[in-house]
Amino acid sequence: MAEGQIYKIHSDFYYVDDGQKTHECKIREVLKKQKEKFLVGDFVEFENGVIKKLIQRKNFIKRPSVANIDQIIIVSALKEPDLDLHQLNRYISLTKYYNIPAVLCFNKEDLKWDKHLKEKIKKIYESLGYKIVYTSATEHKGIKNFEKLLEGKTSVLCGNSGVGKSSLVNAINPNLNLRTKEVSEKTQRGTHTTRHCEIIKINDISRIVDTPGFSNVKFDFIMPADVDLLFDDIAKFRDECKYSDCLHINEDGCNVLNNIEKINPSRYESYLAFIEEAGEYKERIKYEGRKQENSKKFVHNKHIAKISEKKRQSARNTLKQNIYKGIEYENE
Repeated sequence: MAEGQIYKIHSDFYYVDDGQKTHECKIREVLKKQKEKFLVGDFVEFENGVIKKLIQRKNFIKRPSVANIDQIIIVSALKEPDLDLHQLNRYISLTKYYNIPAVLCFNKEDLKWDKHLKEKIKKIYESLGYKIVYTSATEHKGIKNFEKLLEGKTSVLCGNSGVGKSSLVNAINPNLNLRTKEVSEKTQRGTHTTRHCEIIKINDISRIVDTPGFSNVKFDFIMPADVDLLFDDIAKFRDECKYSDCLHINEDGCNVLNNIEKINPSRYESYLAFIEEAGEYKERIKYEGRKQENSKKFVHNKHIAKISEKKRQSARNTLKQNIYKGIEYENE
């Protein structure tokens, strides 16, 4: 049986690269019945055009659906559209949730932009440990540095439409000729030119995943108490809060609020916005009764076995029985 990686999915066909050639495959029927989900980036075992087994992933992103990523490069435009720090914080928090390394790329350096931004970016994001590169796809500035970031890795390019993700890839390898589209003068926003996920070889050692975008990222899938873990600059103060469930908004004895001057205002504003989204999720599952106990829980891109409430209660009962037996034995 051969092994390969899914680099593209179209309808019911899965295109698998075994390192030498491409194979058009279908999913084994039993896997369909088991509702096994296969993603671009998955490594699989296949034979005679049939995928028979999914090899364990090291990580994945749910939307857009892609697996086995080495890093996420968050691309932002310095101008056209204007730099949106709130959106940048949103993408950074998403990479934290999935526990995938992130690199920050600021494109369109050739345009007239506020040079004070560079100092602001350095102060906020370099202090958090992020690698930063400045580029201009149109004037080929910083492209060598950008290409070096991709070296030997499978990278996902993340960012709003119109920031120049495809233009950057074309600047490295013009033969790829990825579709690009200008930003609308009226809305100052781009439109998506990519319709599906696909792994693209930049050269012999580097690959990127061309995706439809991350524009609809919203933290409506986690509980409010978990949001601070997505912000390193906030999380480092959380353990000294008076209450373990502190949300760092207006609580008494909040260590985050006591150190609020050490947190950049744009970061804290993003945190509050994500708390609100997570609060909507909490209310929704509360009133819809949709929260169900799963056999596994998802923590930092790893599925960990979760003991059911029934089994936990059984274990508690057994423990109590053993304690009572010990007490009876001592009293004899």
